[in-house]
Amino acid sequence: MKLLCLICVSSLWNVGYSLENGMLFPRESPSREIKELNGLWAFRADFSKDRNLGFQKAWFQSPLAETGPVIDMPVPASYNDITQDAKLRDFIGWVWYEREVWVPGHWLQDVGRRIVLRVGSAHYYSVVWVNGVKVTEHEGGHLPFEADIGSVARKTPGVPCRITIAVNNTLNLHTLPPGTIQHMDDPKRYPAGYIVQNTNFDFFNYAGIHRPVLLYTTPSAYIDDITVQTSFSDNTGAIAYQVLVLGSDNATVKVSLMDKDDKCVASSSGASGVLKVPNVNLWWPYLMHDRPGYLYSMEVQVSAEAKNGLTEDIYTLPVGIRSVQVTSSQFLINNKPFYFHGVNKHEDSDIRGKGLDWPLIVKDFNLLKWLGANSFRTSHYPYAEEILQMCDRHGIVVIDECPGVGIRDIRSFDNASLAHHLVVMDELVRRDKNHPSVVMWSVANEPAAEMPPAGYYFKSLISHTKSLDATRPVTFVSNSNYAMDKGAPYVDVVCVNSYFSWYHDPGHIEVISIQLNTQFENWYGKYQKPIIQSEYGADAVPGLHSDPPMMFTEEYQKTVLQSYHSVFDQKRKKYVIGELIWNFADFMTAQTITRVVGNKKGIFTRQRQPKSAAFLLRERYWGLANETGILPVWAKYPCS
Repeated sequence: MKLLCLICVSSLWNVGYSLENGMLFPRESPSREIKELNGLWAFRADFSKDRNLGFQKAWFQSPLAETGPVIDMPVPASYNDITQDAKLRDFIGWVWYEREVWVPGHWLQDVGRRIVLRVGSAHYYSVVWVNGVKVTEHEGGHLPFEADIGSVARKTPGVPCRITIAVNNTLNLHTLPPGTIQHMDDPKRYPAGYIVQNTNFDFFNYAGIHRPVLLYTTPSAYIDDITVQTSFSDNTGAIAYQVLVLGSDNATVKVSLMDKDDKCVASSSGASGVLKVPNVNLWWPYLMHDRPGYLYSMEVQVSAEAKNGLTEDIYTLPVGIRSVQVTSSQFLINNKPFYFHGVNKHEDSDIRGKGLDWPLIVKDFNLLKWLGANSFRTSHYPYAEEILQMCDRHGIVVIDECPGVGIRDIRSFDNASLAHHLVVMDELVRRDKNHPSVVMWSVANEPAAEMPPAGYYFKSLISHTKSLDATRPVTFVSNSNYAMDKGAPYVDVVCVNSYFSWYHDPGHIEVISIQLNTQFENWYGKYQKPIIQSEYGADAVPGLHSDPPMMFTEEYQKTVLQSYHSVFDQKRKKYVIGELIWNFADFMTAQTITRVVGNKKGIFTRQRQPKSAAFLLRERYWGLANETGILPVWAKYPCS
């Protein structure tokens, strides 16, 4: 089960670096078509001792059902909670997916048409075959990968294409997140071949194909990547753009910008340039303006001479025009102070695990807007692109975090780990660089930043991320001692997690104000950088009550939050720029003596029903929004 790290980095124009190819979100246009492959796939877990039987017997070379028993498995979804089999829920190793699909005949007949297979994400390591031919492999969950399968598909016209995807959820010291495999070899205590996956994060290690799988087409000369950077001066907006065209050395590029009324407000020609937008409508966060989340549509049209003659490709990119700046005590969006009053989340729900689920996504956005939240952090991994698109449209601000959670072992700071971490940031920035809702990158959560190698590790990682995108601040989330954190000197914003009266001095709410005040004074005194309280909270079992408050009751959770809020209100007038509750909703974890069917720190249950703290937080967040003095009468939900 050895994992191979494939690194392919190349130069992309003067603002930074990119992987060899772009990763534009698939969109239909006059030149592009999409065929979704979601639904039921054949599925088989490799329960052999070394989990390697599927490769030894080459399961990819024939229909999966011919290799042994298969079951139905929905895609997208985690496989863990789909069946009644505890062995599959806790499985470690390779699982195999397969689906046969008819590729439209006109796709195959048009030999100049690219046919691309795209997987939105699979956890953790994936290998993909089409008709028994390996087409790609990818390390890492939470981010997309794809392969051009046109030549393979055209070899067997008139029969379905058989797509096979093997996915391995094993985590080691050099994966993100890292983990270790422990072999329990005592035959008097454990069955033969018994292994345990150890991790340093507090959420269930869901696995499988978590996001949509699809086929899409482009012409042979096509728009591979688009990068936009926005700014404004007075009433004029500016969009600096770069278009990467592959498949032709002689392409003509035209760019048009349409407003929400479908009126062309700017145009340009050439693969790079600047669109000047008069009377600009800026992209504003939710509750900060009467038109939050304003998006223009930037249509890119490419005409090119290719091997099969003149081709045309059209791609439309939503663009929000806004600026982001950080001072020693403020976070500015469009030159105005922005205060993060939001949440941390998880991609987590009953049965589906981390599988993309549109009803849940829309429900969560309605709850966010009901709550008066203006932001969230993608704890502790990149969320689905579809979620970021919702954030763009609704004005929800995002701290975009990579899967660098649980870096607690000194061996996970070595060169192999750093090399992989750099590639993950390449992939994350490549995917999310054009989202106006994304205002900051987070490269890790709660690493062992006091360890000697952490200084070089985070200096390199943050510097690399800034080379990819100079327009956004970079942070990581710390729970280290302020004086010993070797990565903190390199962040733009200090993000701190603390759980006073919970993990420290449990049950003693009276210490919160003293300890939280000391925390803020220490961090700001040393680094002179704005601070976000990136996590705080307490578990509450819904329906459990006690007066005076006791741990795990709804009253205790409320009182902890109130104690934190009183200190926030003192410090936000100085240098505290945000507060993100842990957590938006209860979520599943591994089974331990400290977790009763998951983590219960949510202000909503896992089924999205409110606890008492949700109403407390709603009152606070709407109050914070009202303090700006510009809260408009339209500010309400549901999502529209």
